[in-house]
Amino acid sequence: MTEPTSYEGRLIAQPDDRVTVLKALLLGVQHVMAMDVYVVPFIIASALALSQADSASLIQSTFLAAGIATIIQTAWCMRMPVAQGPSYIPLGAIIAVALAGGVGLSGMGAVYGALIPGALLVIVLGAMGWFHRLIRWLVPPIVGGSIILVVGLSLLPIALTANVFAVHGGSTINMNIALAALSAALLVVAMMIGLRFNNRVGVWVRLLSVVIALVGGTIAASFVGLFSFDAVAAAPWLMLPKMAFVDYELQFSLPAILTFVLIYMVVMAETTGTWFAVSAVINKPITDAQLDRGAIGEGIGCGVAALIGGTPVTGYSTNAGVISITGVASRMVFIAIGVVLAVLGFVGKFSALIAAIPAPVIGGVFAVVCITISMAGIRILRHVRLDERAMLVVGIPLICAFFATLAPREWVQSLPDMLQYLLGSAVTVGAMAAMLMNLILPRVAEEPAVIQPA
Repeated sequence: MTEPTSYEGRLIAQPDDRVTVLKALLLGVQHVMAMDVYVVPFIIASALALSQADSASLIQSTFLAAGIATIIQTAWCMRMPVAQGPSYIPLGAIIAVALAGGVGLSGMGAVYGALIPGALLVIVLGAMGWFHRLIRWLVPPIVGGSIILVVGLSLLPIALTANVFAVHGGSTINMNIALAALSAALLVVAMMIGLRFNNRVGVWVRLLSVVIALVGGTIAASFVGLFSFDAVAAAPWLMLPKMAFVDYELQFSLPAILTFVLIYMVVMAETTGTWFAVSAVINKPITDAQLDRGAIGEGIGCGVAALIGGTPVTGYSTNAGVISITGVASRMVFIAIGVVLAVLGFVGKFSALIAAIPAPVIGGVFAVVCITISMAGIRILRHVRLDERAMLVVGIPLICAFFATLAPREWVQSLPDMLQYLLGSAVTVGAMAAMLMNLILPRVAEEPAVIQPA
């Protein structure tokens, strides 16, 4: 994946510049508010029909994992202003493996048992200096853009089926659709206000657009009896995370492990794109050594996430946008982001509050997020020469992803376990197809110029 054009704005603070602790904390909170860390665990909790208490536990672990991974990557490994959060890519496979592993959170033991070996492999690739070669070979711009496009389009059905079309808790499908539409509309309006008014108010509205949509949708849901503060009131202020080997009985399944090894390769392609986006904003090219150190940091972060009950982490590109808005790229701010995320992971009432947000509200917001992800992929593909070969490299992965999404459930369940898990992750199927198509399809020779007769 080649590096994008550099950012043309002027940075107030470079990555190694120091800022005051208060400024770092304030800017760190602003970054956290722009991150949708809570969406991934909420989608998983909805799909697995977890109780509010178990949902809150999953959300809590996700925040703590994101905080620890951010500090590891920013302070010690890649040493770039990069914030980590849960990746959307493994969603389908996590749900498929968890459903096969048992009921409720007990099924997540199979997920964590499969995530740890893959994280160790990522660490080895970085430590041996192989990662930068692998990523530059497998993920040129056409593959990177295709993967991002597949991510957005493949996750959209999950957003709708698990959150909008699933009727539970006294709701009706008409009620769900109305709440989802309202939440999506609030998000779009907030984003447009931020784009229309390029001043301090507009910037804050845009940064808080997801929060505005969630709050507005939840208020509307409370009027129809779909939101209650009871679980929040009952939750403790301080709550310790659930740990692997203590609260989870890990299950090690070879098909699940192999599935997540493949998924980690896709996650690493995603996070590399974010690194290059940050590189463009701070106007500093990424070296091969940094790519390898970044892989080590990513592997450690994903391993820690699995041990404390979270899901694989990845670099968040939204934070690159916040850097371009604020002009502050100091790593102190990103260490503060990690601290804020980790602290929120111990606040039980905060996790319970997010878990109490009605599923249709999350679904409406997530649907818009899926479209923005897809458009980011199209933006990358704009710079690719879309000849017949390129159309196949981009198009066949979409077919494969939709095949995995639409395949009859009864037929999928008749397949071997690993194929079931892979088909449960349309993103992985599409991403693997993009890499494979780019490697095996022959290059189209440039047509010779036609010489006009005198």
